[in-house]
Parts: sequence; structure tokens; C-alpha cells
Amino acid sequence: MAKREPISAPDIIEHPQPFPTAVKVGNVVFSSAIGGHDPQSHEMPEDIESQVANAFQTARRIMEEAGGSTDDIGKIVVFMGDRENRKFVNPVWLEMFPEEDNRPVRHTVPANLPPGYLIQIEFIAVI
Repeated sequence: MAKREPISAPDIIEHPQPFPTAVKVGNVVFSSAIGGHDPQSHEMPEDIESQVANAFQTARRIMEEAGGSTDDIGKIVVFMGDRENRKFVNPVWLEMFPEEDNRPVRHTVPANLPPGYLIQIEFIAVI
């Protein structure tokens, strides 16, 4: 059986709980909840646009660090405190996955997020 390999880098925000932000098991990558923290300052911006862009940028960095790319992502779950904010997800989604026939599945779920969080995402990828 393949061993879990934690995925980390200075610009991948560490999860505040006692588990990694992402792991690779064999050729499969699993993320935990990824918030919209700024990758450089690690601060949480107040606006939804920045949080969405940062969360997806962190997903991209996790995939790069794991040895893959966003093309390897099979599923993304988007957790939102306010479903009306999904309109801010689609532009970033389309930028990351421009090919209509080559996008992962996505599920957007209303969630009771921690204070200051407007979005969290998690994903599963196969490299």
C-alpha cells in the first residue's frame, strides 16, 4: 500500500488543525479544506473575489508540488457561506479550466464557515 506523503511549500497555507493541507497517496492527491488566504502574506482578505482567486491559486500550487497540474483534478467541492457568491467562482473556474470538454466535476455547497471565510474548496486529483 502506498504511504501518505504530505504536500507543503511556503506558499501553501498550512491547515490550522492537526492534519496536512493536502496529501498524495500513490498517484492520488487529496486536499483538506482550502481557504482564501493570501499565499504570500497568509492573511485572509475581506473580499470574495480575492478569497476565490487565492483558494484556486493554492489548489494549483498543491498540484504543482505534488508533481501534477490542475488538469489532473477530477472533482472540486466549493463550500460557500452565501450561495449568491458562486457568481464569483465561475470566472476563476473558467480561467483555470477553459476547455469545456476537459473540466472536473464541481459541487457547490452552502456551509457554516469559520469567521472571515467566505469560501473553502477541496479537491481530489489523479496524477
